[in-house]
Amino acid sequence: MPKNSENIGANLKRRFDAVICDIDGCLGPESSAPFNAEALTRIAQHNRRAITDGDRPVVTVCSGRPQPFAEAVCRFIANDAVPCVAENGVWLYDPRENVYLRDPAITAQHLDAVARATAWIEEHLIPTGVVMQPGKSASMSLWHADTPHLRSLMPKLESVFRENSWPFRVSMTVAWINCDLAHISKATGIARLIARTGLRKERLAGIGDTLSDRAIAENVGFFACPANAEAPLRAIAGFVSDQREADGVLDILSRLGNS
Repeated sequence: MPKNSENIGANLKRRFDAVICDIDGCLGPESSAPFNAEALTRIAQHNRRAITDGDRPVVTVCSGRPQPFAEAVCRFIANDAVPCVAENGVWLYDPRENVYLRDPAITAQHLDAVARATAWIEEHLIPTGVVMQPGKSASMSLWHADTPHLRSLMPKLESVFRENSWPFRVSMTVAWINCDLAHISKATGIARLIARTGLRKERLAGIGDTLSDRAIAENVGFFACPANAEAPLRAIAGFVSDQREADGVLDILSRLGNS
């Protein structure tokens, strides 16, 4: 039995067994500003009690960030009991066994498409000031200092991908364009998390701030947002905190209740 697995199943001492939380805009800022270390330390304290006492849900992450970034955040918030989803579903990292699990639905052909699309971006967009986030293995995330200009590139990307039969979904977050394999998403990542742990949807809570987190909302029993969340996502949330980002996450955790 993996380490701490005995504390992540259904437990009558708590209402939910795990909280699936986005990173950017929730546990951390959407910008390059520093993390709220004090708030994350309090979330780590919450997780230590969740794992040792089983009286509250364990907070894990579900993010578009590369796997090493997501793993680092899991370590900071003291989650060594529940797998996390990284790179918008490409990776599942299970801290109980320290294993890295790429979605088996990603084939060599898909990885070839990623390589070819990356090469096109490096040739045509990088020289214009577009930056590609490092560390991703089966997707691409693009940034530019001029966010409206970046957004204007989406139709061109979609056209190039379609013309070359590269199977990507193009979407925009607050300041990034994500180019993800069409059949891989936060939803498929959460499905693999559930399959690996045996956790039940109705006993999962979720936290997100942008429309990409609708995938979290649709795969948990209860969904909440910090105050900085986009309006369409706030509209489908069961609770919206009046606090922003990590402080909002803490507020949400305090309201989930233990039974």
